[in-house]
Amino acid sequence: MTARTRQRRDDQAPPLFRLLREQISFRRWYIHILLWIAVIFMGFPLFYAALVSTQNNAQMFRLQMTPGDSFSFNLQTVLDRNIARLMFNTFAVATMVTLGKVVLSIFSGMALVYFRFPGKALVFGFILAALMVPGEVTIIALFRLVALELGWGNTWTALVVPAVASPTGMFLFRQHFASITPELSEAAQLDGAGPLQFLLRVLLPLSRNTVTALVVIMFIAAWNSYLWPLLIVTNPDLQVIQVGLSTLDDGVEIGRTWGPIMLGAVIASIPPIAIFVLMQKQFLQGFALTRHK
Repeated sequence: MTARTRQRRDDQAPPLFRLLREQISFRRWYIHILLWIAVIFMGFPLFYAALVSTQNNAQMFRLQMTPGDSFSFNLQTVLDRNIARLMFNTFAVATMVTLGKVVLSIFSGMALVYFRFPGKALVFGFILAALMVPGEVTIIALFRLVALELGWGNTWTALVVPAVASPTGMFLFRQHFASITPELSEAAQLDGAGPLQFLLRVLLPLSRNTVTALVVIMFIAAWNSYLWPLLIVTNPDLQVIQVGLSTLDDGVEIGRTWGPIMLGAVIASIPPIAIFVLMQKQFLQGFALTRHK
């Protein structure tokens, strides 16, 4: 087909087709197809969990792909297991952990960038090293310290205080503050502004997106915490939702009943999803760590 013939065919095509042909190339179609496949692949587990939350075990084991007739029974089972209390505990703990991490990370990042003190490079090296150490490696030593030596077992203090220090947050704010032009610090010093004034009036207004990004990351991480609460808390009234999901079993049928558990999992996933959806724009902008932010 010659170029003139192809051009004549495009001119005779409907306007909508020509517009789509001009704006969407084959490569863009290819990218969109891959994105839709990724969305379906990642979203199907949540969809299937919502589907199972309306079914009983017999319907689930038949791989029934339509809503079942046991939603009211599963919901009553979930409510009887005091899920509201579990959700409140998790939200309170996640909020306190997130606030503590954000505040400590901001001050740590500011100290690493704008203050001179002996061993600053060594401290930053320890922070980088801490990023590479999985939390499971230190969990036994942490349990002995918190539960046996400090006596914080079965308290929210044990859930909040050990989780406040965040190498990720310190590194994130250190990199962000280092990307801000140093002329702002020099101008603030010439105007007589102290470190706290410089932080509140200059750095924080320039760091809203970074703060939001850290809030999203830390809130979701604290909300999904499972192993540490399982070890340090045995009082059901203080437990979090991730551990409490194991109690969402009606105890009637032989084996585990998955409908109430899946319904509880769907309910437990609502707050972190809502946090991410509400803050996704600032979350994505928070990682644009350049001098043009």
